[in-house]
Amino acid sequence: MIKSVELCRTVFKSGEYPPPLEREIAFAGRSNVGKSSLLNSLFGRKLAHTSSTPGKTRSINFYTVNGSVYFVDLPGYGYAKASIKEKEKWERLIIDYFDSRKSLSLLAVLMDSRHPFQAVDRQMLEWVIYYSLPYLVVLTKADKLSRSQQSITLKSVKDGLSECGALPPVFMVSAEKRQGIEELVNTLL
Repeated sequence: MIKSVELCRTVFKSGEYPPPLEREIAFAGRSNVGKSSLLNSLFGRKLAHTSSTPGKTRSINFYTVNGSVYFVDLPGYGYAKASIKEKEKWERLIIDYFDSRKSLSLLAVLMDSRHPFQAVDRQMLEWVIYYSLPYLVVLTKADKLSRSQQSITLKSVKDGLSECGALPPVFMVSAEKRQGIEELVNTLL
């Protein structure tokens, strides 16, 4: 259960990270996957900035949860309208974060339940494997699918992940309807 949360630090450059806490959970996903909406739903209040324009998270945002855990909002990737230079800057920042944060205990890889396994999602999964990161998968925007479509998507994603060699926990969530949010919080904390 999340009792307290606050924005601790916003990082635009490598080396500006806060000192580690007991645990650190990062949230990664392509632009417009609903990371900020998911975080706000997990927090139970609007703290992460949301926008209808993809690519608004251009920094790494550290939120202190219950005084002992960081929830880390990574920049969205795969946003087509950002310049190549801007995309490269975000990628370098994410890679530096993975390289330097030994306190990273879990990565939540977010995918849009309507469009899982985009090329950028596969690239993130390759990074997860390369860095040997413990991870779970969160399928967002479940409210946009019927219950039967959710079941089909969940099975398809699990089958796809098992082909990668491991089957992490997979959650089907809706930030708007709060579907799967309590179960996800219980797993994260």
